[in-house]
Amino acid sequence: TGSITELFGEFRTGKSQICHTLAVTCQLPTSMGGGEGKCLYIDTEGTFRPQRLLAVAERYGLDGEEVLNNVAYARAYNADHQNQLLVQASALMAESRFSLLIVDSCTALYRTDYNGRGELSARQGHLGKFLRMLLRLADEFGIAVVVTNQVMSSPDAQASMFAGNDKKPIGGNIMAHASTTRLQLKKGRGNTRICRIYDSPCLPESEAHFAILASGIGDPEEET
Repeated sequence: TGSITELFGEFRTGKSQICHTLAVTCQLPTSMGGGEGKCLYIDTEGTFRPQRLLAVAERYGLDGEEVLNNVAYARAYNADHQNQLLVQASALMAESRFSLLIVDSCTALYRTDYNGRGELSARQGHLGKFLRMLLRLADEFGIAVVVTNQVMSSPDAQASMFAGNDKKPIGGNIMAHASTTRLQLKKGRGNTRICRIYDSPCLPESEAHFAILASGIGDPEEET
């Protein structure tokens, strides 16, 4: 809590699926590893699906209707709207106990609203302001903030014959400095995905495997 965790990876690596699972698990009691609070979900790509929340709720034995009522959902249509939603979010958080704020995806609208290198500094300035507001909310209300990020191909890596990781998260240094923990998601075999700790002040670099199941995110061996 009190910091930003960033999930980045290509499409179909499980970013939104993790967000949907977290939106339910944050409502669990602390004895079960939850946050005992509501979730605020800002969706910029139209990937939010309430049916997924119901499936995850069933897995944890929670009442589906109650779980959906505890998720405040907002759809953002442009970068300015995304910023305005945070102002409304602080008003909501002052009224009742929230434990998690999700932004999926944090950078998608900036990619479409600002084009080319000419608008890069304006884009980064706007993104920096948005991330600063996110950090302030995390700090002020003691909530956890999870944002997803897209990736781009790195031309430098492609030029090298030893290119191990040719995909890098967008948002540059502004995104890198705002995120406390950065997790990279990659595709594995079948419905298995790999999560790697890309950057963290308190965790060593390591990898974990997970699967995308009907009931949310789970262990890969659960399906066998």
